[in-house]
Amino acid sequence: MDLGLVLLRLLLAALLFGHSTQKLLGWFGGAGPVKTAGIFEQWGFVPGRGLVVLAGLSELAGAASIATGLLTPGGCAVIIGTMAVAAAATAPNGFWAQQGGCEVPFCYGALAVVLAVTGPGAWSLDHALGLAFGLWWGLGALVLGLLAAAVPLTARARVLRGRSTTTTR
Repeated sequence: MDLGLVLLRLLLAALLFGHSTQKLLGWFGGAGPVKTAGIFEQWGFVPGRGLVVLAGLSELAGAASIATGLLTPGGCAVIIGTMAVAAAATAPNGFWAQQGGCEVPFCYGALAVVLAVTGPGAWSLDHALGLAFGLWWGLGALVLGLLAAAVPLTARARVLRGRSTTTTR
Protein backbone atom coordinates (compact mmCIF):
# COMPACT_ATOMS: atom_id res chain seq x y z
CA MET A 1 0.00 0.00 0.00
CA ASP A 2 2.82 2.43 0.80
CA LEU A 3 4.35 1.89 -2.65
CA GLY A 4 0.99 2.69 -4.23
CA LEU A 5 0.62 5.87 -2.18
CA VAL A 6 4.11 7.12 -3.00
CA LEU A 7 3.50 6.42 -6.70
CA LEU A 8 0.18 8.26 -6.55
CA ARG A 9 1.81 11.20 -4.76
CA LEU A 10 4.72 11.43 -7.20
CA LEU A 11 2.55 11.09 -10.30
CA LEU A 12 0.06 13.71 -9.11
CA ALA A 13 2.88 16.05 -8.08
CA ALA A 14 4.53 15.66 -11.50
CA LEU A 15 1.25 16.46 -13.25
CA LEU A 16 0.72 19.49 -11.01
CA PHE A 17 4.28 20.65 -11.67
CA GLY A 18 3.61 20.54 -15.41
CA HIS A 19 0.20 22.17 -14.98
CA SER A 20 1.67 25.06 -12.99
CA THR A 21 4.75 25.64 -15.16
CA GLN A 22 2.58 25.79 -18.26
CA LYS A 23 1.03 28.92 -16.73
CA LEU A 24 4.09 30.38 -15.05
CA LEU A 25 6.81 29.65 -17.59
CA GLY A 26 5.13 28.46 -20.78
CA TRP A 27 6.74 25.02 -20.40
CA PHE A 28 5.21 21.82 -21.77
CA GLY A 29 3.35 23.70 -24.51
CA GLY A 30 1.72 26.09 -22.06
CA ALA A 31 0.64 29.62 -22.83
CA GLY A 32 2.87 31.32 -20.25
CA PRO A 33 1.78 34.05 -17.87
CA VAL A 34 0.76 36.74 -20.36
CA LYS A 35 -1.47 34.58 -22.56
CA THR A 36 -2.83 32.67 -19.58
CA ALA A 37 -3.70 36.00 -17.94
CA GLY A 38 -5.87 36.78 -20.96
CA ILE A 39 -7.68 33.47 -20.54
CA PHE A 40 -8.16 34.10 -16.81
CA GLU A 41 -9.63 37.52 -17.53
CA GLN A 42 -12.02 36.05 -20.12
CA TRP A 43 -13.19 33.67 -17.40
CA GLY A 44 -13.76 36.63 -15.07
CA PHE A 45 -10.64 36.33 -12.92
CA VAL A 46 -9.14 39.80 -12.67
CA PRO A 47 -6.41 40.91 -12.48
CA GLY A 48 -5.42 38.02 -14.70
CA ARG A 49 -1.65 38.24 -14.38
CA GLY A 50 -1.65 38.31 -10.58
CA LEU A 51 -4.11 35.45 -10.35
CA VAL A 52 -2.09 33.38 -12.83
CA VAL A 53 0.96 33.77 -10.60
CA LEU A 54 -1.08 32.97 -7.48
CA ALA A 55 -2.63 29.88 -9.08
CA GLY A 56 0.69 28.65 -10.47
CA LEU A 57 2.57 29.14 -7.20
CA SER A 58 -0.26 27.49 -5.26
CA GLU A 59 -0.08 24.49 -7.57
CA LEU A 60 3.71 24.31 -7.13
CA ALA A 61 3.45 24.51 -3.35
CA GLY A 62 0.74 21.84 -3.28
CA ALA A 63 2.80 19.63 -5.60
CA ALA A 64 5.85 19.95 -3.33
CA SER A 65 3.79 19.04 -0.26
CA ILE A 66 2.23 16.06 -1.99
CA ALA A 67 5.51 14.81 -3.52
CA THR A 68 7.35 14.88 -0.21
CA GLY A 69 4.39 13.91 1.93
CA LEU A 70 5.04 16.91 4.18
CA LEU A 71 2.01 18.51 5.81
CA THR A 72 -0.06 16.53 3.37
CA PRO A 73 -3.54 17.75 4.36
CA GLY A 74 -2.41 21.36 3.87
CA GLY A 75 -0.92 20.70 0.45
CA CYS A 76 -4.03 18.77 -0.55
CA ALA A 77 -6.26 21.64 0.63
CA VAL A 78 -4.32 24.04 -1.62
CA ILE A 79 -4.78 21.73 -4.60
CA ILE A 80 -8.45 21.08 -3.82
CA GLY A 81 -9.13 24.82 -3.69
CA THR A 82 -7.13 25.69 -6.80
CA MET A 83 -8.66 22.87 -8.81
CA ALA A 84 -12.20 23.70 -7.64
CA VAL A 85 -11.72 27.20 -9.06
CA ALA A 86 -10.33 25.83 -12.32
CA ALA A 87 -13.13 23.27 -12.60
CA ALA A 88 -15.79 25.93 -12.05
CA ALA A 89 -14.28 28.09 -14.79
CA THR A 90 -14.20 25.26 -17.33
CA ALA A 91 -17.42 23.46 -16.32
CA PRO A 92 -19.58 25.44 -18.82
CA ASN A 93 -17.73 23.50 -21.56
CA GLY A 94 -18.90 20.18 -20.13
CA PHE A 95 -16.87 17.55 -18.35
CA TRP A 96 -14.42 16.19 -20.93
CA ALA A 97 -11.09 17.95 -21.50
CA GLN A 98 -11.39 17.39 -25.25
CA GLN A 99 -14.19 19.98 -25.24
CA GLY A 100 -12.34 22.33 -22.88
CA GLY A 101 -14.24 20.95 -19.90
CA CYS A 102 -13.39 20.43 -16.27
CA GLU A 103 -12.10 16.84 -16.46
CA VAL A 104 -8.44 17.62 -15.64
CA PRO A 105 -8.94 19.94 -12.65
CA PHE A 106 -11.70 17.67 -11.35
CA CYS A 107 -9.39 14.63 -11.48
CA TYR A 108 -6.44 16.47 -9.88
CA GLY A 109 -8.69 17.80 -7.13
CA ALA A 110 -10.30 14.40 -6.57
CA LEU A 111 -6.89 12.76 -6.24
CA ALA A 112 -5.92 15.40 -3.69
CA VAL A 113 -9.06 14.53 -1.72
CA VAL A 114 -8.10 10.84 -1.81
CA LEU A 115 -4.59 11.60 -0.53
CA ALA A 116 -5.91 13.93 2.17
CA VAL A 117 -8.27 11.25 3.45
CA THR A 118 -5.86 8.29 3.23
CA GLY A 119 -2.70 10.13 4.21
CA PRO A 120 0.68 10.01 2.45
CA GLY A 121 1.75 6.59 3.72
CA ALA A 122 4.88 5.41 5.49
CA TRP A 123 7.23 6.68 2.78
CA SER A 124 6.65 10.35 3.55
CA LEU A 125 8.12 13.17 5.59
CA ASP A 126 4.92 13.31 7.63
CA HIS A 127 5.54 9.72 8.75
CA ALA A 128 9.26 10.32 9.32
CA LEU A 129 8.44 13.32 11.53
CA GLY A 130 5.81 11.40 13.46
CA LEU A 131 2.94 13.50 12.10
CA ALA A 132 -0.25 11.48 11.96
CA PHE A 133 -3.23 12.79 10.06
CA GLY A 134 -6.46 10.84 9.92
CA LEU A 135 -9.82 10.97 8.25
CA TRP A 136 -10.86 14.19 10.01
CA TRP A 137 -7.78 16.00 8.74
CA GLY A 138 -8.62 14.83 5.23
CA LEU A 139 -12.20 16.02 5.51
CA GLY A 140 -10.92 19.30 6.96
CA ALA A 141 -8.64 19.69 3.93
CA LEU A 142 -11.65 19.22 1.65
CA VAL A 143 -13.72 21.80 3.51
CA LEU A 144 -10.83 24.28 3.74
CA GLY A 145 -10.04 23.92 0.04
CA LEU A 146 -13.65 24.49 -0.97
CA LEU A 147 -14.02 27.47 1.37
CA ALA A 148 -10.85 29.00 -0.04
CA ALA A 149 -12.18 28.48 -3.58
CA ALA A 150 -15.29 30.45 -2.67
CA VAL A 151 -13.27 33.68 -2.48
CA PRO A 152 -12.08 33.88 -6.12
CA LEU A 153 -15.32 32.32 -7.36
CA THR A 154 -17.36 35.01 -5.61
CA ALA A 155 -15.14 37.74 -7.07
CA ARG A 156 -15.48 36.12 -10.51
CA ALA A 157 -19.26 36.06 -10.21
CA ARG A 158 -19.24 39.81 -9.50
CA VAL A 159 -17.07 40.47 -12.56
CA LEU A 160 -19.28 38.32 -14.79
CA ARG A 161 -22.45 40.01 -13.45
CA GLY A 162 -20.89 43.38 -14.20
CA ARG A 163 -20.11 42.30 -17.74
CA SER A 164 -23.64 41.10 -18.36
CA THR A 165 -25.03 44.38 -17.01
CA THR A 166 -22.85 46.47 -19.34
CA THR A 167 -23.63 44.33 -22.40
CA THR A 168 -27.39 44.52 -21.89
CA ARG A 169 -27.46 48.32 -21.72
